[in-house]
Amino acid sequence: MAMAAELHGSNASAQSSASRIVRVGVMRDMAAAEKIWRTFEGTDFLSTPYQRFELLDVWQKTIGKDEGAAPFVVAAYDVDNQPLALLPLAISRENGANVARFMGGKHPTFNMGLWRRDFAETFSAADMDALIAGIRTLPDRVDVLALTQQPKQWRGIPNPLVLPGAQPSTNSCPMMTMVPGCKPEERVSASTRRRLRNKERKLQALPGYRYFVASADEDINRLLDSFFVIKPQRMALSKLPDVFSDPATKAFVRDACLAKLPNGQRAIELHALECDDELISIFSCVADGERFSTMFNTYTISENARYSPGLILLRYMIDHFGDLGYSSLDFGVGSDDYKMTFCKDDEPLVDAFIPLTARGKFAALGMSSLTHAKRLVKHNPALMQMAQLLRNAISR
Repeated sequence: MAMAAELHGSNASAQSSASRIVRVGVMRDMAAAEKIWRTFEGTDFLSTPYQRFELLDVWQKTIGKDEGAAPFVVAAYDVDNQPLALLPLAISRENGANVARFMGGKHPTFNMGLWRRDFAETFSAADMDALIAGIRTLPDRVDVLALTQQPKQWRGIPNPLVLPGAQPSTNSCPMMTMVPGCKPEERVSASTRRRLRNKERKLQALPGYRYFVASADEDINRLLDSFFVIKPQRMALSKLPDVFSDPATKAFVRDACLAKLPNGQRAIELHALECDDELISIFSCVADGERFSTMFNTYTISENARYSPGLILLRYMIDHFGDLGYSSLDFGVGSDDYKMTFCKDDEPLVDAFIPLTARGKFAALGMSSLTHAKRLVKHNPALMQMAQLLRNAISR
């Protein structure tokens, strides 16, 4: 059932006369939220490509629905009834509490609101108080806002929802910066290029060997058909669970890769190395004209895996987006070796758990403690080794 609530009783302005937020509303249906969501597209607004409507609409219809999460899209308005911010949240029941999280689950690297740029640049403590007060008085009674994996800044503008007490996320995100218009050797060193060219010569001998970006539906479906065959085998070799095995996740991946943005770009792009006989390597990514961020990937289980096809593909992608004038890239959270080949910096990520009720205080404390414990394990080699041994033992 579609529902759009435009709530005038948030009394946000009463909380602080200095705030520009005078009304907070919520939409509980993606179709109802689309119109206002579209107003946040363009150069006057700030958001990451992970918060595009097309991507999160597909997530909500597949994984979100499967997991029992319902849309909870919050919008803040000024005195002229113009939207200032949109928070693409989903609400679900967790351990007896109503928890609102950013849509997308584990798939986005970055979680963030959509903001009118001038509002984000001057966001104040009074604005934060008014926003939280408005959400608190909504009739849905959210107990806690779990705003995890947020970038501290985006495009040089501080993220308004990064609170002073926010804690580091479990993982940071390795990233790489590029100077638009620079020479290829300034993006990827000559020595790394030479090493990868030597490996690629073996692949270039394969019939039909090529790098390409999938644009036609039939190519996207063909690549994904191969991905869903290869990925489980790769995960099994690493003794990891196949996170792409459930139907909802498969539907999300396929539908998001097929979904088109208003400019014709795909919500998730597929880049691949292949030959006539097999898919050699594949990386998906989101891109917004300045930053591209990779998502899921895999590579062949054949003998061709020995020639580092994943690294070769990433070099092609870096050059592809570098030639388009992009200024930065990332390969998602975690410090995998292949990421360190290219990325020398980190994009810090933070979590904020904001209680809105008495019940929410206990939920927020538990979430914060769990995140802290996970980060402690991740950054302690001895504890991490113990965790991996335990995981391997359980998976046998």
